[in-house]
Amino acid sequence: LGVFLTCTYTAKEATKKTKKAKLYVPQIDCDVKAGKIINPEFIAKCPPGCQDVKHRVYGTDIYASFSSVCNAAIHSGIIDNAGGKVLVQKVAGHSGYRGSFSNGVRSLSLPRWRESFLVSEGKPRKGVTYPSTLEYSSSKSTAVKSGKYLTIPYIHSQLSTTPVPTPGTEMATTTPTATTTTTEPSTTVPQPTTAPAAPRTTAAPAKARPGLHRGRDMAFRGTSTSASNRNILLHNTGAQHQEPVATFQRAASSPVHLAMEIDSWKPGLSLFDTGFSSKEELNPKPLESISQGNQNCKVDLSFLMDGSWSIGKRRFQLQKRFLGNVAQALGIGSAGPLMGIVQYGDDPSTEFNLKTYANSKDLRNAIEKIQQKGGLSNVGKALSFVNKNFFLDANGNRGGAPNVVVVMVDGWPTDRVEEASRLARESGINIFFVTVEAAAQSEKHNVIEPNFVDKAVCRTSGFYSINVPSWFSLHKVVQPLVKRVCDTERLACSKTCLNAADIGFVIDGSSSVGTGNFRTVLQFVANISKEFEISDTDTRIGAVQYTYEQRLEFSFDKYSTKQDVLNAIKRISYWSGGTSTGAAISYASEQLFSKSKPNKRKIMILITDGRSYDDVSVPAMAAHQNGVIAYSVGVAWAAPDELEAIASDPAKEHSFFVDDFDNLYRYVNQLIQNICTEFNSQPRN
Repeated sequence: LGVFLTCTYTAKEATKKTKKAKLYVPQIDCDVKAGKIINPEFIAKCPPGCQDVKHRVYGTDIYASFSSVCNAAIHSGIIDNAGGKVLVQKVAGHSGYRGSFSNGVRSLSLPRWRESFLVSEGKPRKGVTYPSTLEYSSSKSTAVKSGKYLTIPYIHSQLSTTPVPTPGTEMATTTPTATTTTTEPSTTVPQPTTAPAAPRTTAAPAKARPGLHRGRDMAFRGTSTSASNRNILLHNTGAQHQEPVATFQRAASSPVHLAMEIDSWKPGLSLFDTGFSSKEELNPKPLESISQGNQNCKVDLSFLMDGSWSIGKRRFQLQKRFLGNVAQALGIGSAGPLMGIVQYGDDPSTEFNLKTYANSKDLRNAIEKIQQKGGLSNVGKALSFVNKNFFLDANGNRGGAPNVVVVMVDGWPTDRVEEASRLARESGINIFFVTVEAAAQSEKHNVIEPNFVDKAVCRTSGFYSINVPSWFSLHKVVQPLVKRVCDTERLACSKTCLNAADIGFVIDGSSSVGTGNFRTVLQFVANISKEFEISDTDTRIGAVQYTYEQRLEFSFDKYSTKQDVLNAIKRISYWSGGTSTGAAISYASEQLFSKSKPNKRKIMILITDGRSYDDVSVPAMAAHQNGVIAYSVGVAWAAPDELEAIASDPAKEHSFFVDDFDNLYRYVNQLIQNICTEFNSQPRN
């Protein structure tokens, strides 16, 4: 009996000590995305005030990993805007995420993403180890220390003699290994090795190439240096330029708003001034027939290889060498990047798909055996082919890895690329262009589609495009291209409500508004505009001011950066006069929206403070019939019946009223959320 009582007492004491072991829950900021945290399962505490449109959420119930954890929890109903604890579980990527409006939060749709997560009530699951310090995928994150993990033990109903640690006792545990691919790779670059110089050899002039399909031959080039350079063999140093693998890193503390991040690749910046060195080399390592690959660069990659006659046989060989070096630098493998090649000329054809080769060595050998197709340079047709046929499960598409296409172009395409590129981007494909030997001034009249690269890529910042002056310089861009392709944080080219519209503001400048209130209206316009992704290929902004008359302040194609648009809004001067809102709608339809791009949603936001002197219903109906989605914002003495007539159906979701100009700011988020609701509920253009 004494032994039994002793055991019972010991078990009770152990149970008491177990109950005292509390889990320390780390706090995260509102803008922290699930993909930035390495831990596969964790509990975190969200602060108050995370219900904000700038903290983006993608999906419903199951969310893409670059969603804000806290705002996703609010969207799902786990917490409210007061904050609270959230349990996060990482799961596999999905082929599609559905946007919805729930609990005051508008989540966005997304075609596909590599990783997902679930949120639930912030209570620990029995038997699961949770970190008290979160590990971020950044060099500036706080490392997880040994002994900082507490286990919530499963308490059996039967007595157990297993020792239970007290709160003051550190537990010897092993830090769990993250099972996701969101960790950003190290940016450490190997020190360059110096190869011995080999004697320069000059080849005899090459034979004349067949007649070309465009003005790339001697008829246009004459005896130019560019033409003569094509007949000089690249000297062989005996060392292969195999560039090291590295990707960009972003500090965990920096704002990483996917749709609004400021691109560090500045337009006009020469590739060869960006600090990348072509002398940095990577010593190849023996690979097994099936390699795990570079797990910090999990992408499904298709190269569109230029096989047209314009490139010639010698430069076709240089292109193959370049692709082989890229394959080596990427580190091809089943858990890393996979790569296939499509060659295009008159028509595209697949040389090999994603699952054909599982290591860099075999892939390089296969590239060497590719034969040139010849023909024209139909890039648009090739992009359409890839969009419909390449990224299929049967071809090795993994679903959870970003889809990337790199287009190699000698000079310029012989067909149009804008529409095919748009459809590919809407399918979630990230398009990069590597253009070699761009058209000279005397050749530009032969280019079918000027600025074809800017029309094809999803950002015109320069990140998605590389221009090389000569095929003999192509080896220098292996490393920059690999870095960009592997920077998966920035591979998000899908069409969203924030990057697919032409938004025209129609602003009441009548005498009743007044100078001070007019500046408040302009601030309201600026606050809405800055939430969108603004560029030539994303959302564009235009503005009209009206009284009795109308004035085009700036058109959609006037400014192509967010800062330029915001500066232009600030410069709008107050006009003063009467109020002819109906005439202003007709003017905006003619001067702004008639010039909108066919693949853009046409959105009109009209702000007025009084009843119009003319009819608004007929001009508004005409605008609606021409595809304009109209939102009306009334202040003070604005007439509710006119606001509803101006607004698209249903009017209650497209019209707003505030009693004072100073309260306009309250409707910025609501207006943007309604625009996103409209976008996600309607067929895509």
